[in-house]
Amino acid sequence: EPLVQLAHRRIRVLSNYWHAGWEASLPTTWLRAEAADRLGHVADRLPERLGLAVFDAWRPLALQAELYHAAYDVPGLPDGYVAYPNPDPVAPPPHVTGGTVDLTLTLDGQPLALGSGFDDFSALATTDALEATPGVSRELRRLLYGAMRNGGFVVLHCEWWHFEFGTRRWAAIKGLTPHYGPTEPPQ
Repeated sequence: EPLVQLAHRRIRVLSNYWHAGWEASLPTTWLRAEAADRLGHVADRLPERLGLAVFDAWRPLALQAELYHAAYDVPGLPDGYVAYPNPDPVAPPPHVTGGTVDLTLTLDGQPLALGSGFDDFSALATTDALEATPGVSRELRRLLYGAMRNGGFVVLHCEWWHFEFGTRRWAAIKGLTPHYGPTEPPQ
């Protein structure tokens, strides 16, 4: 299944790593065709003024390595926040497969911070961090989680913005076989 460039009227592409100047990043955003189609259906089912904003989706292994080393060169970050840039095609990092998307909700096209920022590796970023705290951020996280789950995606427990479809983690959670291994965008 090919990677397709993400484009949908209710999905804003942010290309965070490109704009932040990461060396191996790209100005475009790619997902596997089925994951992109499912994401479009999620966006279409959101309430009228809401949409999605994608921070990142498919990334090359070189960018995964940059992010991993930047995160773990500073002591103290527990394992599991940034996937090891494993070149083994049997155990690729989730973003290298094209089945993973980092995103948030938008209101009238403006991205929303749902209790923490993107790539915030604090306790506030965990999917259940706001469950004991009533408020708008908690309700919006719940809305995002429910919409993505209904679209067939699974969430990474330590990043409220990280959702997967067709990856090894998705397969393990769903009791299925992974759909996707490492891939590259078309030339």
